[in-house]
Amino acid sequence: MDWTDRIGRRIKLRDLHILLAVTQLGSMGRASSELGVSQPVISKAIADLEHALRIKLLDRSPQGVEPTMYGRALIRCGMAVFDDLRRGVKEVEFLSDPTAGELRIGCTEPLAAGLISTVIGSLSQKYPRAEFHVVPGDTLSLQNRELRQHNIELAIVPTTGLVPERDISIEIIFDDFHVIMAGNESKWVRRRKIKLTDLLNETWILPPPNTTSGDYVAETFRHAGDMPALAHVVSFSIPLHQHMLATGRFVTSLPRSLLQFARHLPLTKLSVDMPALARPVGIMTLTNRALSPLAQLFVDQVRVETKALRPGSST
Repeated sequence: MDWTDRIGRRIKLRDLHILLAVTQLGSMGRASSELGVSQPVISKAIADLEHALRIKLLDRSPQGVEPTMYGRALIRCGMAVFDDLRRGVKEVEFLSDPTAGELRIGCTEPLAAGLISTVIGSLSQKYPRAEFHVVPGDTLSLQNRELRQHNIELAIVPTTGLVPERDISIEIIFDDFHVIMAGNESKWVRRRKIKLTDLLNETWILPPPNTTSGDYVAETFRHAGDMPALAHVVSFSIPLHQHMLATGRFVTSLPRSLLQFARHLPLTKLSVDMPALARPVGIMTLTNRALSPLAQLFVDQVRVETKALRPGSST
C-alpha cells in the first residue's frame, strides 16, 4: 500500500474518530447526535475510509452497524493512534510547563494506601498542576487489561507468581513481606511472641482466595505448618480493613510496606512468629512504549522512596 497516495493524503484523523464513535455507539444516527454533525457527514467519512483502504469496514443491518474483521483491525489501530496522540499532547504540555501533566497509575490497594500515596504526596508539592489517576486492581488484571489496553501508563505491583510476557517489562524495586496486623484496640497488641496457631480461630479479614494476594497469604500459613485462617470478611479494600480492625475484633495479613509508608493508619504489627516469604514489588510497563516525562518523574520518586528497602542499602 502506497503511503502517500492511499494513506497520507486520504485517511484523516477526523474520519477515524467518526469510525470509532459509530462502532462504540452502534449506529450512524447516534454517532451523528453525539458528535454534533449530520448523518450524511458520518456516512461520507466511513465511505471515504472504505474507498481509501479498498475494504469494507462495517456490516449494516436494521439493528445498527458492526465492524467487519477489517474494521476491528482499523479500530484497534485508531485507538492506539489517539492514545499516542493524547500522550503526545500531554507531553508537549508538560515540556512547555513542567508543573502540568497527567499520569494514570495502576496498583494494588495496599500499595495505593502506602507507597503510591507517599510518592504522589511528594510530587504534588513539586508539581501542583500535575494530575494523578490511580487505578486499583490485582496484578493480573492490571497487566492483562489496564496496561495492555493503555488505560494506565505503568503499574506498581507485587510480582510473585507473575510470568511477564515479551511486551511487559518489570523493574523490581524492593521485597515486601506480609505481616499480621490488628487495630490499636486489639487484645493482641499487648501480647508478645504470638504463635500463628493462637490466631487461627480469630475473626479474620483477608484478600479473596484464588488471587495473587490470597494465594500468598495461604502459602505463608502453609510454610508455618498451619492451615490457612478462615476469612470472615473477604476484600481487597484497605478502608474496609481499617474499619474492621478498628473494632478490635479483627486481625489480618497485609504487606509490611503499608505500615512503613502509612504510619498514620491505626494499625499495629503483631509479634507473630511466622515465615518471612519475600514478595517482590516491581514497576510494570509496556516494553515498546516510552514513558512520558511525568511518568519518568514518578518512577524516579518511587526509587527514592524505596531506596532504604532494597538489599544492601546503607540507609
